[in-house]
This record gives sequence, C-alpha cells and structure tokens, in this order.
Amino acid sequence: MTKNEAVFTKDLQNKKLNVIRTFDAPINLVWQAWTESEILDQWWAPKPYRAETKTMDFREGGYWL
Repeated sequence: MTKNEAVFTKDLQNKKLNVIRTFDAPINLVWQAWTESEILDQWWAPKPYRAETKTMDFREGGYWL
C-alpha cells in the first residue's frame, strides 16, 4: 500500500465493507479527522456533496450516522 492509498474489500455475505487507508500525517491529526465531526464533515463527502454527522459511537460494535 502506498501513501494515501485506500483499499476497499467487501463481504457481501455479512453485509460489511472494510476500508483500509494510510495517511502521510501525524496519528493525532488523523484521529482528529475521524473523530471530530466538524473536521470529518469537511472531507468525508466528495464535492459537490456534503456530509453531516449526527452521532458517533466509538464503542466496539458502535456506529455513526
């Protein structure tokens, strides 16, 4: 895997999509980008679309909407 490459795998039987992505950035900034809705919403959706995070749940088996 190269820098900033995303690898997608799908498990249709279990209805799961796995995304593995590397970033050329300090881990604390990557964590903020994924866990702070104000930042996540800025980059998650490709233009011209936009994302709006309603909730986040970082417990095992959790979700976000």
